[in-house]
Amino acid sequence: MKHGIGRRALGLAIMTGVTALAASSGAGVSTADPAPQFTQQELVDYLNAGLRPAPDGNQPKAIVDTGSSSGSGSRSHATAAVGEGPEVSAYLAAFGYGLTHPDAAPPGANRANCTPSAAHPRPVVLVHGTWLNAYDTFAYLSPQLARAGYCVFAFNYGRSNLLEGGGIAPVLPGRYGVGPMEDSARQLGEFVDRVRSATGADRVDIVAHSQGGPVSSRYLKFDGGADKVDKLITFGATNHGTSLMGMATLGRLITNLGVNILGFYEPIIGIANIQQAVGSAFYAALNANGDTVPGIDYTTVGTSHDEVSNPYEWTFLQPGPDATVHNITLQDGCPQDMSDHLTIMYSPRTASITLRALDPEADRNLDCTFNPWMIGGGGKL
Repeated sequence: MKHGIGRRALGLAIMTGVTALAASSGAGVSTADPAPQFTQQELVDYLNAGLRPAPDGNQPKAIVDTGSSSGSGSRSHATAAVGEGPEVSAYLAAFGYGLTHPDAAPPGANRANCTPSAAHPRPVVLVHGTWLNAYDTFAYLSPQLARAGYCVFAFNYGRSNLLEGGGIAPVLPGRYGVGPMEDSARQLGEFVDRVRSATGADRVDIVAHSQGGPVSSRYLKFDGGADKVDKLITFGATNHGTSLMGMATLGRLITNLGVNILGFYEPIIGIANIQQAVGSAFYAALNANGDTVPGIDYTTVGTSHDEVSNPYEWTFLQPGPDATVHNITLQDGCPQDMSDHLTIMYSPRTASITLRALDPEADRNLDCTFNPWMIGGGGKL
């Protein structure tokens, strides 16, 4: 880490304190206040501060439960994405690049000295899903958000290896989102705090895919996120778990009958996947008091072609007190959009839904084009 980061962090802390004092006195925050000046590497160093777990001497332990973290020390960590990869319009192309550049930032994200504007005062934090990374999930959407004037930030959470309970997927580069979801929610909280400090913003908006949805909800409900987030926008989120076309449901039934088949598969597919199987202890705790928290504006989008998060209607939320929920089926009014679980993030309709949800006053029309299943192509082959 460069020596300059310490001085900047000190100045940042002072600025943040002044901002908080002004807010508490009702004075508001001037949009003319200068943002902290970072180089690109200094910004990444600053965002990474506090994201990696401190050594505690605990040895990795085999995970044998069937739906929640044991809580005995962190079994995963997170890091900010580094260096922008190319903008691509097809998921398969992004996946290939993500294998060879597993920690790349999606284009437009984590740019040094991006200052939220009066028109778009909240930074947008991108949260990927299971066995994915920030780049291969958001290489299409992120640059569109940046061009629209948003400060965009992305990180890779739930980084874990086989011995730590992440399963065999991390053998491939860039397969993140595999650690316990409780740990991932705390990592999201730490990242949001760093983004808020780096930009001087009071709140952020979150755009999440797949596991990123329940991880974000966990952060809102149990890790202090309700006062730091304004909007949560999710796509294909496993908000109530998944039946995985019936396989996860069958596995849960067998496990509940006393044959721990999910525990058998957990070392292979990882704790996060087991937690997302319908009926897990994770969801029992997450949704015990309702789907939402007061004060948050939710947009949940599902695709009828989702082969991972299904039935896709399980992604939808029921609004609780003082929460707004917009449940959207991607194909409503646009049956030619064939996006599945992965290619939904490469759909022009998804991009327009996101931009409209972030700024409803803009009165943006929703795009509707053909988007191929499994391949994805930004609306074309």
